[in-house]
Amino acid sequence: MSQFWSPFVNNLVPYVPGEQPKVTQLVKLNTNENPYGPSPKALAAMQAEIGDNLRLYPDPNCDQLKQAIAEYYQVPVSQVFVGNGSDEVLAHAFNAFFRQGKPLLFPDISYSFYPVYCGLYGIEPKPVALDEEFQINPEDYRQDNGGIIFPNPNAPTGCLLPLTAVEQILQANPQSVVLVDEAYIDFGGDSAVSLVAQYPNLLVCQTLSKSRSLAGLRVGLAIGQPELIEGLERIKNSFNSYPLDRAAIAGAAAAFADVEYFQQTCNKVIESREQVTEALLGLGFEVLPSAANFVFARHSSQDAAALAQGLREQNIIVRYFNQPRIDQFLRISIGTDTENAALIKGLQQLLS
Repeated sequence: MSQFWSPFVNNLVPYVPGEQPKVTQLVKLNTNENPYGPSPKALAAMQAEIGDNLRLYPDPNCDQLKQAIAEYYQVPVSQVFVGNGSDEVLAHAFNAFFRQGKPLLFPDISYSFYPVYCGLYGIEPKPVALDEEFQINPEDYRQDNGGIIFPNPNAPTGCLLPLTAVEQILQANPQSVVLVDEAYIDFGGDSAVSLVAQYPNLLVCQTLSKSRSLAGLRVGLAIGQPELIEGLERIKNSFNSYPLDRAAIAGAAAAFADVEYFQQTCNKVIESREQVTEALLGLGFEVLPSAANFVFARHSSQDAAALAQGLREQNIIVRYFNQPRIDQFLRISIGTDTENAALIKGLQQLLS
């Protein structure tokens, strides 16, 4: 606590990101980073921007990137918003749409930044319990609210909500913004972008950090009807009118254009995920059905915290959540074939 802080700062509980160890030679499977590098075309586009032009401000509207996104998703440019990572896009959405004087609904097991943003913007959080299979039940979202947000696939569970169920939530809440956070959608789901034209209350948020291997670049986006996009632009231009730099705009646009590379790497991650799942099942784990680039698993007889510590002693890092309902699960990012093999070998040693 500081005498110089604004009073509300005392009550903030900041988000704690996944560990980014400084040690090398680690099998790092704790933060859902893509094991395969960015598109070579994206790297070339960024390198081409590193020159004398850096003395000039970037395009505040990011037209080049918005056009690339619009072409990829087959939507009008007026339906596209971009920001400095999807976390910033989410923050603007909370500020723009969820300060309604009513509770914001989101799953009780979900992205832990949601309650942080509620604290930052004075929004009442109302977690909605997942069912016994850790799935979202659309019927549970038929209650008074000032907005709804959920990841799809959910995190940290990896479970996917089909678009028919997403539509049920949209139809039951026509007066509320429903934000579908699709950070992992490219690893096994159908994007709700296809529903945007039908539902003016739908906002879809995505990131280039996962499926396009650009976590270090910080680029996020939202797609919705123009009224929602204008709300986001008003917040953004009252906060930071130049959120993306020249290299980020060029690299992100090139990443969207390189569809072949994107599909190849996504397919490789999906293939590896199925192999890891099969191996974990063979070791006595229960693995929730995942449509993400990670799996969520618990062992039938071994303590999750002990397993995480045992793997760490072998220089293998996975994510352990010491939280109610999920304190016996490990979230394991999908790595390269070599990393995945090291994970399974490490678990075999611990379990033997």
